[in-house]
Amino acid sequence: MGMMSTETSNPSWLERILAYASLSIIAVALLSFFATLIVGMSNREVLADGLWPIVYGISTYGLPVGFVLLITLLIISQIRRRREFRQSQKQ
Repeated sequence: MGMMSTETSNPSWLERILAYASLSIIAVALLSFFATLIVGMSNREVLADGLWPIVYGISTYGLPVGFVLLITLLIISQIRRRREFRQSQKQ
């Protein structure tokens, strides 16, 4: 069996920013979705006035943007891990 490295790798600042950004955008999108759903169940005409179109827009566009950031984070993380693995194999 191969030996596993006991070293822990530290994520870069870009990975941390992507992680926090994707988490916060997805959380805000889900909260705005549930708010829109609850308000829409009680009174549908209210959704056409005020800030509700913006809240609906956040729920519509926020979730896909958050998932794109999450996929980007996974790709960047795998590239970094592969690079670290190759450097450890050369030593």
